[in-house]
Amino acid sequence: MRTTTLGTHGPEVGVIGLGAMGMSFAYDMAAPRDEATSVSVLHQALDLGMTLIDTADVYGPHTNEELLGRALADRRERAVIATKVGLEAVDPTGGPGGSPLVRPNGRPEHVRTAIDASLRRLGTDHIDLYQLHRVDPEVPLEETWGAMAEAVTAGKARYLGLSEVGVEQIRRAGAVHPVATVQSEFSLWTRDVRAEVLPYCERHGIGFLPFSPLGRGFLLGRFASFDDLPQSDQRRRLPRFQQDNLRANLAIVAKVRDVADRVGATPAQVALAWLVAQGQHVVPIPGTKTPKYLVDNAGGADLLLTPADLADLDALPTPVGARY
Repeated sequence: MRTTTLGTHGPEVGVIGLGAMGMSFAYDMAAPRDEATSVSVLHQALDLGMTLIDTADVYGPHTNEELLGRALADRRERAVIATKVGLEAVDPTGGPGGSPLVRPNGRPEHVRTAIDASLRRLGTDHIDLYQLHRVDPEVPLEETWGAMAEAVTAGKARYLGLSEVGVEQIRRAGAVHPVATVQSEFSLWTRDVRAEVLPYCERHGIGFLPFSPLGRGFLLGRFASFDDLPQSDQRRRLPRFQQDNLRANLAIVAKVRDVADRVGATPAQVALAWLVAQGQHVVPIPGTKTPKYLVDNAGGADLLLTPADLADLDALPTPVGARY
């Protein structure tokens, strides 16, 4: 797989990474989790060159980091592990949809405790990319980021990243310690970051990690109606997946399929190739726990879309419904 770096000064990674969340957390919570298959997917990801593996302490909670620790124990040096701090589970049993309810916690003492716990679960002496999952509105960002910077000084983390932030927050954090990456939702149906955040990252050599790059699976054409979503799936709570909105948003799926058919690729590969084309240091992290989808996603790294293809995708209609 082609490689890039996480920002100007970050580590080298494949141009497409892997989000591990779904192996332990969210989406169809009633579906069984097969650890052997998940471990196989993680190993295969490394073999395919998808070296950036993204997780968080709240996924599970905690069990996703533990899974990665077991899976990567004998190949730690091949993986660039990205985990997160700043959200904690309030009710692991969850609310509607089965996803644990979470709240922000950016207190410095929490950060100091959380990174040691993440290191133990991951079975490693350092985290390659330590990210603030969400800014805590009750704690000055500088205090949270300062505690994370302490982890770098102590050798517990190599680089620091932010998630779901605006330009001013990136500036504030950067005044305390360099920001290596920003992670936000970014896909063919969520393009808000192109207005300010992505250009700022490009100008300042900051890597950008799009999460949900396949529109939470919607861009693949797997859901023709609301009833196609499993009963325990968190997407049932999201506005874009409500029946009337979903029906309108199928027009986006159809146009992505048209481009895919034209270039001889799959919709997933088209969606990921479009993201990779958005900047030198844009590294999407599609999530999957299925080997065939992993291989499909990896193929997006080799697909070079023409200017005409990119223009057609840029012209996709705006989705109906808010993200959350």
